[in-house]
Amino acid sequence: MVTVADVEGAQHAWGEGIVAISTAHNSGGDYVEIARTHVETLYAYGLTPVLFKPTLAAIEPFRPTFDGALSYFVASNNVCPEDKGFAIKGWTNVRFENTDIIVQETTALAMGNYYFTSSDGDEVKVEYTFGYIVDSSGNLRIQLHHSSMPAKND
Repeated sequence: MVTVADVEGAQHAWGEGIVAISTAHNSGGDYVEIARTHVETLYAYGLTPVLFKPTLAAIEPFRPTFDGALSYFVASNNVCPEDKGFAIKGWTNVRFENTDIIVQETTALAMGNYYFTSSDGDEVKVEYTFGYIVDSSGNLRIQLHHSSMPAKND
């Protein structure tokens, strides 16, 4: 059974992974391998179809493959030429504010805002919806990831 604490733990791991990728990139570490591990351990690629709509993807807005997700995070494999590497932008912190978390046996949905802290201390607010499934080892994996910039009032 999935719990709210499980979802919050998965969110924390996701945020820590983004910071680890940025930190490795900035220090000359193997950020691509860290990103590969991030996607392999937190997403459900290879287990089930994954619906991934990243924030800053316009030309190829959907990333149904592992390689497409990796490209979005670190722009290392030339899969999507528009990618600049979201996870290598120097993020120092990621925090989630959940509007709600719905758990049902072996699945969960979470929606809200997450905030990315830049190296100069500014926060970037992004809206998200994540859907999770439990893998055969009992770990939560992301099956649905949709994020977007908040609409602007004109």
